[in-house]
Parts: sequence; structure tokens; C-alpha cells
Amino acid sequence: MSLKEGLTAFLNGKFVPLSEAKVSVLDHGLLYGDGVFEGIVAQRGVVFQLLEHIDRLFQSARYLDLTIPLSREQLIEALLELLRRNGGQNYYIRVIVTRGPGDLSIDPRSCREPTLAIIAEPIEALAEDGEPRTARLIFSSYRRDSVDATTHEAKTLNYLNSILAKIEAIRYGYDDAILLDRQGLVSECTATNIFIAREGRLKTPPFSSGILHGITRRVVMELARREGLDVREATVTPFEALQAEEIFLTGTRAGLVAAVEIAGRRIGEGRPGPITRLLYRKLVAAMGDPSFGVPIYEQPKLTKGQ
Repeated sequence: MSLKEGLTAFLNGKFVPLSEAKVSVLDHGLLYGDGVFEGIVAQRGVVFQLLEHIDRLFQSARYLDLTIPLSREQLIEALLELLRRNGGQNYYIRVIVTRGPGDLSIDPRSCREPTLAIIAEPIEALAEDGEPRTARLIFSSYRRDSVDATTHEAKTLNYLNSILAKIEAIRYGYDDAILLDRQGLVSECTATNIFIAREGRLKTPPFSSGILHGITRRVVMELARREGLDVREATVTPFEALQAEEIFLTGTRAGLVAAVEIAGRRIGEGRPGPITRLLYRKLVAAMGDPSFGVPIYEQPKLTKGQ
């Protein structure tokens, strides 16, 4: 039995079996990557940073001049109802909005109605007493798209920049790749933000390096400061990355992953360091904490502007 059997999806205002959730081959999301998305996780019955993810979805859509056909409140309720119908406590959720079906031209005016879909698949919860996964990295030969191009500050359906770097990493036998910006400074990995630790201090590249405004990144920075750690947003050179005592990556689905090697060079002791392990435990606990998200079976309290 496929995991997808028995699951429900939300497509253009209706709850349908996931196996029947289909879009047109004329959809501009398929034809041109013209759309936005959010990846969200539910851990132990709490949808982590749900309101923040929905806000970012609307920000990305605004950048593309793309209309989302539901209000924030309607979208949040549809997502929670989808999870309730599917049951379970732990899910990876994908919210997708495309320009919708049109003709074969690139002109978005041919698209009359946007497509909106919410899909979810069961995942295993991260263990609070567990250890972070590890990854071996390379520096990619591909550069991160700059902020005046198809910027990764907007979470769009155009991920070719990341996919090419991921293919390169796999080809050389590595797990993932660090992309540099046009100045040769560290930007981020293919689908995660990056932190380096040295002498008890943490650095993470700034938005000017073309990074996604990572929600998990922001939470980890907050958790680190609560622990009394010095955390700053500042440029990171490849030299600094190779001198780091610890490196870790953050992302909604990935959680927090320890980078133990770059291009064959060991980082620190070649295993998750003390700061990485500490922040991993703090993040996993936060993911199931209602103060960091929205319980599936509760009505969220929306703040002004949400």
C-alpha cells in the first residue's frame, strides 16, 4: 500500500483524495515555474511556525505579483482541517500557489485563475534525545542567484539553481553543496541555511548573500541567544568555513543537520559538536511546543496583520 493511499489533499477550494489531486499540463507552475510554495512541518501535533510560514508565502506571492485566492485565515483553516482529516501527529506539509492554467506563452495574463494546493505526507518525529543527522558538503561551482535576479529571498517554484548544485554534490559522492554568492562569499546550501561556530560564537550569512529568509534559521538564532551564545549575521568566506570548529544547517524539513566535512576536509572533530548538539535538542523541543506553532486541533489566534 502506498503512503499516498487514503490521504486527502486540498485543491482549489475542495478536499479530494490525494490520488485524484491533479493540475492541468497548461498550468504555468509546471510550464514556467511560475508560483510559490511553503514547506511546513507538524511535530507531535503542533504545526511549527505556521503563522510565520503563511506570512512568508504571501510575501513571496507579492514579489511575483501573484494573487493567493484565499485569505490568511482561510488558508490556515484549510491546512489545519486537512491535517485533521488525515489524522496523525507528524506531517510534512506543502502549500503551493501557481499562476494557474493558461496558454503556451510566457504571458501571465493568459492565466485566469491561480491554482492552490495543500498536500501532506506522514513523517517520523525527530527524537528530542536523539542526535542530529550529519552531512558531507562541497563548495558548488554554481553561484547562488543574486538578489537582483531570481532571488531566493522569495520561495518560488524555480529551484533549478539548487537542483544543479545538488546534482553536482551527488555526482562527486557528497550529500549537499554550499553555494557561494557572486562575490564568492558563502550563501547557503541547496535547501538549508548555514551557520558556522568558532570560539563559542555563531555566524550566519546575511540576506544580502541571496539566502532564503529562513524561518527555522530565525528560531535557531533566538534559541541560541536564550542560551547566552553570541550570534551574528555577517559575511562568511570559504576560508572561514574551512576553519570552523562546527558547522550546521537549518531548514524546516531538515531541522538541524551537522556538517562534518567540506570537500574531504574534516570540520572540527568530524562529528556534531557541543553547540550543534545543544541547539538540535532545543530546536526539536521547540518544534513540538505550542508556543512555537499552532496545535492541529486548536483554533489559532491570529495577531494583527496576519
